[in-house]
Amino acid sequence: MTVCRTMLVLALASSIFPAMSVAADDLPAFEALPVIKEFPDPLVTLDGARITTKEQWEAKRRPELKHLFQHYMYGYFPSAPERITAKVVAEDKNYLGGKATKKLVNIAFGPEGCPTIDLLLVIPNTRQGTGGRAPCFVGLNFNGNHTTTDDPTIPLAKGWMRPGAGVKDNKATDAGRGTSAGRWEFENAIDQGFAVATFYYGDVVPDKNDRNAGAFPFFRPAGQKEAGPHEWSAIGAWAYGIHRAVDYLTSDSDIDAKHIFALGHSRNGKAALLAAAFDDRIAGVVANMAGCGGSGPSRNQNPKAETVKRINTSFPHWFCDTFKAFNDQTEKLPFDQHCLVAICAPRPVLFTAAEQDQWANPDGQHQVLIAANPVYALYGLKGIDPSEKADFNKLLGTTLHYHYDPGKHAVTKAHWDVYIRFAKLHMKASK
Repeated sequence: MTVCRTMLVLALASSIFPAMSVAADDLPAFEALPVIKEFPDPLVTLDGARITTKEQWEAKRRPELKHLFQHYMYGYFPSAPERITAKVVAEDKNYLGGKATKKLVNIAFGPEGCPTIDLLLVIPNTRQGTGGRAPCFVGLNFNGNHTTTDDPTIPLAKGWMRPGAGVKDNKATDAGRGTSAGRWEFENAIDQGFAVATFYYGDVVPDKNDRNAGAFPFFRPAGQKEAGPHEWSAIGAWAYGIHRAVDYLTSDSDIDAKHIFALGHSRNGKAALLAAAFDDRIAGVVANMAGCGGSGPSRNQNPKAETVKRINTSFPHWFCDTFKAFNDQTEKLPFDQHCLVAICAPRPVLFTAAEQDQWANPDGQHQVLIAANPVYALYGLKGIDPSEKADFNKLLGTTLHYHYDPGKHAVTKAHWDVYIRFAKLHMKASK
């Protein structure tokens, strides 16, 4: 392995990530919100105006929905940093038997003392993307980069960790190496021309109910000690971390910046979908069994699926405090998850679901995609045919996609084959 001292200080265009911290008092309080039993119409604004063109959508409704999602559910993102510092700390150009290049990249994105992101990037040495660069999947991992492969040169994750394989006293140990390798099909992706970038979600904030841990306190106004009711949540922070990884990836001369696809499983799928909705540089998104708070609806009709109340009770740090007001009255939400999909338009979205994963609400995920169709139609795009049956292992849709399998809540090689098929389909369509 070659140790590199390459350091990039990247100045970021503020127009990519405008500050979204709008005053909290410009939206109705929970008590004043009307009851909407069905999915809210994505093309009707909060004041009742109907959107009929993509220009109206982009000028009014899309920004409004971003405001609503942050205010009532995920909390407000901090403004993007004016610059990040990315250092390639190690590089191996003969990885996977010479098929790939491995880079370990440290990304500093906050004030002094703020945690940093350790990005693992594996790139095919034969590249098929724009300008001879590689298209790339980027996503969070649950247990540290060292668990995604048995490669002994990958450093152990530094931050607090949930109990699990190879974790002792909430710290990573060598016993965890390779224990999540089945979820990360690096060689499969490389063989099909795709780079893969991943980092431990706890690099940004730990997955525990502590809003003063990780990066959280570094982005508060001076003097503020505790999280406010609309302050960004863990899901929001993890999405923000994906944005910072994209900052680096769009600068790497080996990566096709036009074809960066966000992906994630379960809670990390929630973060991937949110990241894509708020970052137009992401070319498409895969939310694998992301369920309630992600690809599944808040207005839940499946008695076996996770509910807003249950998720807020079990994981109170995942969403902003305001979201808890909707625990028993989700019909007062002025949006549902189809509106988050709609914000991604005209970019492609894939939801994957499984028969034995009713907790993640497979049918509800399908209905969320169907309900986003009208926004994609503004762009002259077909979304997903509501009359087409979701048979096992069939990729439904044209720009919005749904894939259903008979399995469990998991990520397998078969899932990666679907991700890659989805990405290739839309790379071809964009040429």
